[in-house]
Amino acid sequence: MELHQNEPIASPPAGAVANGSEFGPQLNLFGIAQTELTSNDYYTPSWIFSELKITFDIDVASPPNGPPFTPCKKYFTQLDDGLIQPWTGTVFMNPPFSNPGMWVAKWLDHANGIALLPFSKSAWFDKLWDSEAAIVRLPWNLKFNDPKGGGGSIFLACLLAGLGETNIKALHNIGKVR
Repeated sequence: MELHQNEPIASPPAGAVANGSEFGPQLNLFGIAQTELTSNDYYTPSWIFSELKITFDIDVASPPNGPPFTPCKKYFTQLDDGLIQPWTGTVFMNPPFSNPGMWVAKWLDHANGIALLPFSKSAWFDKLWDSEAAIVRLPWNLKFNDPKGGGGSIFLACLLAGLGETNIKALHNIGKVR
């Protein structure tokens, strides 16, 4: 798998906003380089991509040095702020779990990709559940790749959601799809 970094993107002006959604305006949350690990740094396990057998056009919420496993042609890091960038083609999204609502809204609007998300008691989850997205539950003992070298887990169960015929078909390689 060869990864290609996206072309440099100029930082948006202060106070820039992305397209609005039913969750309200999507503020420019980042626009700065990530310099240290945070509680959101849990990387998608490589086995998921091996099972999906898809190459994505964009990883919209990539780690600072690019996605370690995501088979993608382009990626956005925190500095690029994937929320304000245009998404084209098939996207992969493993957004910051601390605040996934705006990411999920944009992903639903884009309607072509696969998202790794936690099960959650929240408004964004209700919108996801009520959408046309296909959903497959991931194993209860899912281990993320921890950038510190270990395998981390979170206290919430996780899922993959897919929109678009090819993406939904790929979810069947993981398990039972709703």
